[in-house]
Amino acid sequence: MAIRAWAAGDRGARFEPRSIELAPLGDEDVEIDVEHCGICHSDLSMLDNEWSSTRYPFVGGHEVVGRVVARGAHAKKVAIGDRVGIGWCASSCMHCERCLGGEHHLCPNGTKTIVGRPGGFAERVRCHWVWAVPVPAALDPAEAAPLFCAGVTVFAPMIDFDVRPLDRVGVVGIGGLGHLALKFLRAWGCEVWAFTSNPNKADEALALGAHHVVGTHDPASLKALSNTLDFVIATGNVALDWNRYLGTLAPHGRLHIVGAVLEDLRVSLFSLMRSGQSLSSSPVGSPTHTARMLDFAARHRIAPRIERTPMTGINEAFDRLKAGNVRYRMVLDADFAGVSGGGNVR
Repeated sequence: MAIRAWAAGDRGARFEPRSIELAPLGDEDVEIDVEHCGICHSDLSMLDNEWSSTRYPFVGGHEVVGRVVARGAHAKKVAIGDRVGIGWCASSCMHCERCLGGEHHLCPNGTKTIVGRPGGFAERVRCHWVWAVPVPAALDPAEAAPLFCAGVTVFAPMIDFDVRPLDRVGVVGIGGLGHLALKFLRAWGCEVWAFTSNPNKADEALALGAHHVVGTHDPASLKALSNTLDFVIATGNVALDWNRYLGTLAPHGRLHIVGAVLEDLRVSLFSLMRSGQSLSSSPVGSPTHTARMLDFAARHRIAPRIERTPMTGINEAFDRLKAGNVRYRMVLDADFAGVSGGGNVR
C-alpha cells in the first residue's frame, strides 16, 4: 500500500512530497487517516539529527489526530471511524515491568512515532492500539493535536508528583509547552508564577492563567521568591542557571525539567540537600496520562493557542518555528489534494 507524505531527504533539508510503501498492518496495530498534525520542536531536533537517531528520508509529525480506517485482527479499544490521536510513542512491548505497571511510555522496547518510521506528516500513520487514544467530542480536533505531546508532557508530572491545588507552582518558559502548563495549573487550582525572559509576554501569561509574572532577566525578582515555590516546571530546551530556580523552591520543593536540554546540568547538590529538594525530569506520558489529560482539557475547556496551515505549507511553518515566532503551536491540516508523491520511502 502506498501513501503520500512530506519527507526530508537529509539533515536540515526541505520537506518534499514522497510516496511511502506501508507493510501489511500488524495484528495489534491501527491505521489512522490523518486530519491534523502539530509541529513540535522535537520534529525540528529530529530533522537536524540533534539526537543522532534520525533516519532519512525523514517523515516527522507526532501530534496526530485523525480517524481510524483500519485495524489489525487483535486490535482493541478503538473502532473504525473513531477519532483518535497519537503522540511521541507508537508502541510498547506490553509485557515488561514498566508496561505492566502502567508506565508504557518508559518501555525500553517501545517504538517512537518518528524514530526509524514515518510519522504524521502523511496521509496515514500507524500505531499499536493502546497508543491510539480517543479524542473527546468536546475538543476541537485541530486544537487537540498538540495535546498529544505538549499537553501530556506538562500534565503527567502534575499527577506523578502529586501537585496539589494549594501548591505554589512556577512555569519556566512560556512557549508551546509552557503556555499549556499555565492553563492546566490554573484549572488545577494552583497559584501560578510564569517565568519569562520576554517582558512582552507578561500580559499574555496572565491571560493564559498565571497569577504572577517574573522577568528572568532581573535577578532580584527571582531572589524575592526564595524558599517560596512547591514545584517549578521548566519547559524550554535551552540550558539555564538552574541554581537560580532551585533557590525559589520551598523545603521539599521540586524542580522538574521537561524541555529537551542537550547540555549537562550544573546544579548545587548542597542547595538540594539542605532543604530536602528534588530535581527530576520526564518524557511525555502513558496512554492513561493522555486520556486523563484529554478529559481534564475537555471538562475545563482548555486548548492550546494554535496557528493552522495546510500541510503544503510545511516548510514555511518550520521556518517560523526556527525563527521562534510561532504563538504558540503550529498545526498542519492534512490536505493532500493535488499533491503527488516523489521517490519511494520504505
